[in-house]
Amino acid sequence: MDADSAAVSQNECAESRCSRHGPVIRFPFRLKESHPKHSGYAGFELSCTQNNHTVLELPVSVKLFVKKINYKSQTIHLSDPEKCFARHFRNLNLSAPPFGYFVFDCMSEPKGYEFIALPPCLTASGQTLYAVAPVFLIKYMSLSLISCTKLYEISFMSQRVLRQKSDDLVLRWLTPNCFICEAQGSKCRLKSNNSTKPAVTECYNRGPKPSKGATTKLVATGSILGFFLLLLVVIVLYYFLRTKRIDEENQAEIEMFLADYEAHKPTRFSYVDIKRITNQFKVELGQGTYGTVYKGKLSNEILVAVKVLSHSKGKGEEFINDVGIIGLIHHVNVVRLVGFGADGFRRALVYEFLPNASLQKFISSIDSRTNFLGWIKLQRIALGIAKGTEYLHQGCDQRIVHFDIKPHNVLLDDNFNPKISDFGLAKLCAKDQSVVSMTTARGTVGYIAPEVFSRNFGDVSYKSDVYSFGMLLLEMVGSNKKVDFRLESNAQFYEPEWIYSHLEKGVDLEIHMEDEKDAEIAKKLEIVGLWCIQWQPVDRPSMSVVVNMLEGEEELAMPPNPFPAKGLSRKHASLPGNYNHQELPVISE
Repeated sequence: MDADSAAVSQNECAESRCSRHGPVIRFPFRLKESHPKHSGYAGFELSCTQNNHTVLELPVSVKLFVKKINYKSQTIHLSDPEKCFARHFRNLNLSAPPFGYFVFDCMSEPKGYEFIALPPCLTASGQTLYAVAPVFLIKYMSLSLISCTKLYEISFMSQRVLRQKSDDLVLRWLTPNCFICEAQGSKCRLKSNNSTKPAVTECYNRGPKPSKGATTKLVATGSILGFFLLLLVVIVLYYFLRTKRIDEENQAEIEMFLADYEAHKPTRFSYVDIKRITNQFKVELGQGTYGTVYKGKLSNEILVAVKVLSHSKGKGEEFINDVGIIGLIHHVNVVRLVGFGADGFRRALVYEFLPNASLQKFISSIDSRTNFLGWIKLQRIALGIAKGTEYLHQGCDQRIVHFDIKPHNVLLDDNFNPKISDFGLAKLCAKDQSVVSMTTARGTVGYIAPEVFSRNFGDVSYKSDVYSFGMLLLEMVGSNKKVDFRLESNAQFYEPEWIYSHLEKGVDLEIHMEDEKDAEIAKKLEIVGLWCIQWQPVDRPSMSVVVNMLEGEEELAMPPNPFPAKGLSRKHASLPGNYNHQELPVISE
């Protein structure tokens, strides 16, 4: 193409629009009504409607509105006037791969994240269709598809189109590649109009070349500043893309989890709902492990506690643990999850409101004796915690190890019934697998079992919860002694060891008692607590045995000294009566 022809071609292919605010139309696109064929690339024809909308027509007469064209990123933003992308693309073959999707009409919702519920616009009123790739059919043929009828096949359709909910679709073109021209501030056009030759593009309108002196200055300045600017841009871009990718992966993991549990999960609230429930986060109840807890109200009769999670753990393990564990179990001694909020990274957990707060308030304050609940009530609370923990270990489809049993995580309702809460550190394992492999310690110092710190003391298992429960029992008893040992000058003082020493010698524990019945209850809690904190996991009773010990009337035998200075070299302990310990086979996490 000579210079005169190029100039004529440029005038013929001038930029155009369908409306004042419509997208600019230039190469590789052409406007059918005003641009000649050689001014655009094959397949990139646009047209204008009577209402001045810009329209892209794809094969099989699919017409979509063009909202935006980005020539630098080579993307085109489309919207469907009928708001149903999947209907238009059903018969559209973009790349003809060997596998596509099968569409089924099911009487009941099939289980599995691989099933994609098609948009309502594809179905009749009240009907829901599901699409699934053939590669997953073998996995679900005998179970989920029993109540389903195959309707038709889709030769090709992106999952993004099938799951499309917004009125916006972005497509990218690879050929022709005009990125370099656009980056230089110039335009792109076909180099030859000869249809027998492959289509080749070139850049034009680059402007006059700078003089030799100006070029020298640019090179000198660019060599100094350009390097640092480029380095800074690369670093910022790397961290931005890396952070964005990690955030998107984490958010996708959360959404996949919520989709899997859609049939079972509690109510899902929007962030606007969470703000309304908490009255704009007006009343703060306290700080939890992973966020702040606020008082909320679903109605005049129903109060809730809303934990707004911080962004300290981007992968959302604590969120998945709470929703996936508490949301699927129901026990009188486990806190009930009413619902949750998950708008992107703004996540919240909505629990039942327990007016008496946590057990910590009644056993660990400096004036705990003024809040003393009485020994009968303390025994009932201890038994309730034990039954809740036993349910986690034995009553669910999978064994749940809490790893953070402590007074802060035991909430009390208006009748002082205890409820275990905060499952952010919990782990799941099969019931026939007792031991959990872990790479890092988890829990709260003072309640963590020794094997969680070091495998030299044994394997980490559900017996780690038993140890934490034992420390909780001893703290419940010790908080009611007459002497405040926080004033002791002996820095080596250790309260559980002091309790064991006094029991072994038959010395008065200097604990507030009203009558002989109180003394029996206190002694039982102490002995059970000492059995639970035995140094070796296999020497500790299971929570089922602990419940029997707390409910039983018989006098309990004193356990061996559980403290390492005196008991590391001794043989395994024998539990009282018929309570036999079990060996714990090692399993993988």
